[in-house]
Amino acid sequence: MEKTLAEMQREVDRYISQFKEGYFSPLSMLARMSEEVGELAREVNHSFGEKPKKATEEENSIELELGDILFITICFANSLGIDLTEAHDKVMHKFNTRDADRWTKKDTE
Repeated sequence: MEKTLAEMQREVDRYISQFKEGYFSPLSMLARMSEEVGELAREVNHSFGEKPKKATEEENSIELELGDILFITICFANSLGIDLTEAHDKVMHKFNTRDADRWTKKDTE
């Protein structure tokens, strides 16, 4: 079943709301997001770069790292009261107007 961003935001909020600690501070979440992006970079380097994994390194995946980044992004947005659907719509409007002629379009035949 496909989920909307709003559904994902509510699901994450239900999860976080069961804990007394609640959401981390914005600065802590930014640090956590940076950590997750670093873990994604490591996985991409192992999969597409010149640095293979050591035999002792645990198995991980780009998919899981992207999932971690999505989770912390949703936490960050929720903690600040940001509607990610609205944020997405604003960003797409920006790309569709400001960058409308920036890239070479594919032929539509």
